[in-house]
Amino acid sequence: MFRKILVANRGEIAVRAFRAATELGVGTVAVFPYEDRHAEYRLKADESYEIGERGHPVRAYLDVPGIIEAARHAEADAIYPGYGFLSENPDLAQACEDAGITFIGPPHTVLELTGDKARAIAAAREAGLPTLRGSEPSADVDTLVAAADEVGFPLFVKAVSGGGGRGMRRVEDPQKLSAALAEAMREAESAFGDSRMYLEQAVLRPRHIEVQVLADATGEVVHLFERDCSVQRRHQKVVEIAPAPNLDPELRRRICTDAVRFARQIGYVNAGTVEFLLGEDGGYVFIEMNPRIQVEHTVTEEVTNVDLVSSQIRIAAGETLVGMGLTQDAISVRGAALQCRITTEDPENGFRPDTGTISVYRTPGGSGVRLDGGVVFAGATVGAHFDSMLVKLTCRGSDLHSAARRAYRALSEFRVRGVSTNIPFLEAVISDPDFLDGHTNTSFIDDRPHLLHYHIPADRGTKLLTYLAEVSVNKPNGEARSTIRPQEKLPQLPKGALAVQPPSGSRQRLLEVGPAQWAAELRAQTAVAVTDTTFRDAHQSLLATRVRTRDLMHVAPVIARTLPQLLSVEAWGGATYDVALRFLKEDPWDRLDALHAAMPNIPMQMLLRGRNTVGYTPYPLAVTKAFVHEAARSGLDVFRIFDALNNVEQIRPAIEAVLETDHAVAEAALCYTGNMTSPAEQLYTLDYYLHLAEQFVEAGAHILAIKDMAGLLRAPAAAKLVTALRSNFDLPVHLHTHDTAGGQLGTLLAAIDAGVDAVDVAAASMAGTTSQVSMSALVAALEDTDRDTGLSLDAVEALEPYWEAVRKLYAPFESGLPGPTGRVYHHEIPGGQLSNLRQQAIALGLGNRFEAIEDMYAAANKILGNIVKVTPSSKVVGDLALALVGRNADPADFEANPDKYDIPDSVIGFLNGDLGDPPGGWPEPFRTKALAGRTAKPVVSELTDDEAADLASNPRRTLNRLLFPGPLRDYEESFEAYSGLTAMPTREFLHGVRQGEEVEVRIERGKSLLLGISAIGEPDDRGMRQVICTVNGQMRVISVRDESVTSTVATAEQADPKAPGQVPAPFAGVVTLIVEVGDHVSAGQQVATIEAMKMEAAITSPVAGVVKRAAIGHAQAVEGGDLLVEIA
Repeated sequence: MFRKILVANRGEIAVRAFRAATELGVGTVAVFPYEDRHAEYRLKADESYEIGERGHPVRAYLDVPGIIEAARHAEADAIYPGYGFLSENPDLAQACEDAGITFIGPPHTVLELTGDKARAIAAAREAGLPTLRGSEPSADVDTLVAAADEVGFPLFVKAVSGGGGRGMRRVEDPQKLSAALAEAMREAESAFGDSRMYLEQAVLRPRHIEVQVLADATGEVVHLFERDCSVQRRHQKVVEIAPAPNLDPELRRRICTDAVRFARQIGYVNAGTVEFLLGEDGGYVFIEMNPRIQVEHTVTEEVTNVDLVSSQIRIAAGETLVGMGLTQDAISVRGAALQCRITTEDPENGFRPDTGTISVYRTPGGSGVRLDGGVVFAGATVGAHFDSMLVKLTCRGSDLHSAARRAYRALSEFRVRGVSTNIPFLEAVISDPDFLDGHTNTSFIDDRPHLLHYHIPADRGTKLLTYLAEVSVNKPNGEARSTIRPQEKLPQLPKGALAVQPPSGSRQRLLEVGPAQWAAELRAQTAVAVTDTTFRDAHQSLLATRVRTRDLMHVAPVIARTLPQLLSVEAWGGATYDVALRFLKEDPWDRLDALHAAMPNIPMQMLLRGRNTVGYTPYPLAVTKAFVHEAARSGLDVFRIFDALNNVEQIRPAIEAVLETDHAVAEAALCYTGNMTSPAEQLYTLDYYLHLAEQFVEAGAHILAIKDMAGLLRAPAAAKLVTALRSNFDLPVHLHTHDTAGGQLGTLLAAIDAGVDAVDVAAASMAGTTSQVSMSALVAALEDTDRDTGLSLDAVEALEPYWEAVRKLYAPFESGLPGPTGRVYHHEIPGGQLSNLRQQAIALGLGNRFEAIEDMYAAANKILGNIVKVTPSSKVVGDLALALVGRNADPADFEANPDKYDIPDSVIGFLNGDLGDPPGGWPEPFRTKALAGRTAKPVVSELTDDEAADLASNPRRTLNRLLFPGPLRDYEESFEAYSGLTAMPTREFLHGVRQGEEVEVRIERGKSLLLGISAIGEPDDRGMRQVICTVNGQMRVISVRDESVTSTVATAEQADPKAPGQVPAPFAGVVTLIVEVGDHVSAGQQVATIEAMKMEAAITSPVAGVVKRAAIGHAQAVEGGDLLVEIA
């Protein structure tokens, strides 16, 4: 036996050889190029030596003199070649012979014959084996093209020294032969150092059968039966099976006998594989012999219990097959085995090998599972130099079905992160019914393109951890201000209460009697009905709509059981829709589904902006109808419908859509503004509101709502308006107001005395100022009166600690009022907008000038004609106010000379009539001047055929795309990068975790991840920090960009206010230039657009001239006052 073996290979076959040698008591030597210095396989050897030239790793394994020199240096007396690289190269065998070193494989004369595919075929013919038509080998393209007619099409182009599918192409079109030859020659030259090719007849839809043989120096040859290697992609084997399924025993005997005959014919020694193609008619032909061990040898080992690599070494050391106990009658097959090659090839990307650093590597185990690897571990780098295989998985069972089940289980246990793998593809292959039945051929994968799109692992652990690391490093919302988990503050329910359905409520009555009767009963009842707005308008008004679904879901089941008497819960619509997509990274439809399931006894209410649905501009009627119908199907019960300008024609289509549903209630809202009881009020009078209500009734509304967005409705006005509405119409009246000035409980009580049927309130800890009136205050005020709400004051109060804890959790977004303000009677800013406007002002760098913005808001409202102010008309006024304050503009000058100013797109759209006609008519001549020379984006009035089809087939995503394409893109990109963030607890979602802490993230029922951060490294030159994290206690390293660190700090050039040709950024945002240097521009012509928060505006040139230079890139983030372009 040898004393020391050098393995002239790498990876799993090197490890396989080391293990066999160690079991035989033989020392082992590894060789490696510089690029493989970290590879695990070299650590498995007793000795290892670097070979080759740095920068050329593949060349090192093909360097015969270098390998011989390494063997001499290590005093190895044998060289094991493995497969690939030099395994079939007769020069290495000859060099070993010359150096007195044993080559573990056949003699060089046999390698010369088998390595020349054409000579091998000739030898097969001499041995009596059936063969294919083929050409003589050549390195000349023209010679091979000339031989193609004799071979016939389709044919294979094959490398004379080929293997592993490299240097091989199937060609069906004669016109493509030359190109295929050139490509295959380059590939063969690179892989084998030999560009010679030959042509071979192609067999249609064959099975690829190969027979494993062993031969000793005495001439004795045995076979170890066959393997089926038909499942291939681009002629590279993907899955191998032993024995070949559905093979007639007589046919098996003939094929195996021919393999042994061929080996004897050529004087073969050691292990080899004789390969055949088996046609659909049962005929077979010899194609080649591989004079080496094969990648798939493991399946044969598993079913025959013969160690092939150990046998190779023992035969090379002079042992005989008989001496090893390997006679043909002693070799049998037991059970079945299959092998899958786990690679970094990405099936979704044309099987392109992926590269990168492996961050996680966990492998399967258990009975019947075998892994052969040697280069992979967590932290290993997968480069582009070598084969993409990570590990071989071989599984055995009593038959193919059981082996495949075991292999599927093992594949599902793999966890490889950091690089793409083909594991999902392999799972698809081995679970295919035809595969399991053994019906495979070499076209198996090509005939089943769906295999390439199998379920891709979500990799939620890595994605969630990446998000957590990024937030922990960058702190976009600062440090957490509260350590309380709000759910700990929920009231305790009786044991088992959550396991049973909640008591019947208003929704059951709605479904029982229908919307018309339900509304009639509301009108007839004495008790004041209550809508809880805490789930939507309260947090929209106080917390910029930032409350996440998970925090609503904690309390929703409790409310369903403790406050079943509620008329409804307002939980959807309005700004919650786009904020969910844009900032919370949630699908709003998922929120609706979840809340409906949690509160099945209480009607779900939403705010619908008429034809605008939940958007900011009118949409085609088909969109409105589809939106309403999908919402109703999803559990929405009450639609509060309004229009930003009280335009009935914008409301009517939405009412009609609601009436088409099977159960939904249409609540038409008249938007209140001004001071109705003031003698000075000439526009928004009682008659104005009564006329609106009359049109709502005619349109089919079930309920009339008063929507007091800013809290301007004073108690006397409330009493007068409610009295008039109830006197003139039979519908119930529902009042919504905001407590901005602090006195709206008085307004509610005045309305109740006047007979109002329902009112909106919010949990006390989420009430007051820009939110609604306190629910506790209302319930207590009416308790023990004839209009008692029927709600339990104790139950209402018990929920307040929870909402208080939630409010503290979202403190970073609470930029609203510290207390009531009477300034609302001056500026008339709606409650929700008053909070959001502060957020916008802060983002634009105007936060310390908010009083100026309030004053400018009032001025902008006057300029625009004293309009009704509610989304989206309130946004128009707000955008204009922000733009004017950002420029320190005089509102009087702006009104007189709007052509001299950049005007936000929303304002231009409004003046263009996109939102309809304002109640007081158009402000002239301001409107004409402002629109002069400006082009508004046209309102889309019809859907394309494709959009209509998408709306019918996939309504939810299509609605998201039509209404908010940008936020939807943000959400989908976030989901792709981080998976579903709804599983992340809110404190960690907003602030991350501190070092040393971990958080439990429940991703499914009964399945959770423990995510933590152990350490955060210093930033490198690129601003990247290495964050050491843990997932369920296992270490992972995530690279995170520290947004506060820059490698070079560039100072932006500021525009000179005294130079009229220098165009500045009006405020902080992202500017996109639409002109180039050298362009001629006229005064007032648009030169750029700027986006910030939800506002987009055109930037125009104040002068005519030529663009002299651009101070920024095509699209770039800027601060207010930064120079954009210079006009000369």
